Amino acid sequence: MSEITVAALQLAFSDDAAENIAAVSELVREAASKGAQVVLPPELFEGHYFCQTHDEGRFARAQPADRHPAVQAMRALADELNVTIPTSFFEADGPHYYNSLAMIGPDGAIQGIYRKTHIPDGPGYQEKFYFRPGNTGFKVWPTPEATLGVGVCWDQWYPETARAMMLMGAEILFYPTAIGNEPHDPDLDTSRLWRRAMVGHSVSNVVPVVAANRIGTEGDMTFYGHSFIADERGDYLAEFGAQETGVLVATLDLDRVKRHRAAFGFFRDRRPDLYGRLTADI
Repeated sequence: MSEITVAALQLAFSDDAAENIAAVSELVREAASKGAQVVLPPELFEGHYFCQTHDEGRFARAQPADRHPAVQAMRALADELNVTIPTSFFEADGPHYYNSLAMIGPDGAIQGIYRKTHIPDGPGYQEKFYFRPGNTGFKVWPTPEATLGVGVCWDQWYPETARAMMLMGAEILFYPTAIGNEPHDPDLDTSRLWRRAMVGHSVSNVVPVVAANRIGTEGDMTFYGHSFIADERGDYLAEFGAQETGVLVATLDLDRVKRHRAAFGFFRDRRPDLYGRLTADI
């Protein structure tokens, strides 16, 4: 039997990086104490979600991975606790800025960087002002326990993201995110849609999905939590509501997942010869 224990963190953030890093670190320790081997914090946990408005002063917070305080703190923690931590951060690369993720292995080493592929631009989520579209392509990360696929927030809405990572060998999909109410439409609750989109990836790829969101109010945005871990059938193994702070932990049987994926035949019956339209410009 091939088992792996995974965790998702849910919490509110201040705009103080040291305070946020300490809060995440405490929950990572709790997750590790419960047996988690991979621990997923939310997107851009170093501070408030600053993309609600255009503010050129925010660019000063970006750092290369080798100097970023959140990345360096998670590296030390991963090494100490022998856990893998996919770490979202605001990356500076010369004159370029990205919404990035450092995959930090259980020895504390950065196994590589993924730069968010899909960059949203709308009320409350004005990320195109801050981030270039990612230039790394989708990535998966082999670990001793499993091959991990990670998308960042807006990536999670795209079935192409999930399927691409599956075709690259992903055995679990992880999505760190920062999402809440829609400032332009207070009656629109996207929390149900958000969960359904990712559970759809789980079902159509027969793969477990782990999603970590923030909570609390920052400016005009109230983040709605609802972090979860779903199995390969899209059933919730662990989930939070809109206000809980804490750690979700679940153990996945990857041999069982593999059998179920083969039995469904989704990858056997694919017709890539007919999918050219998917990569054509509209």
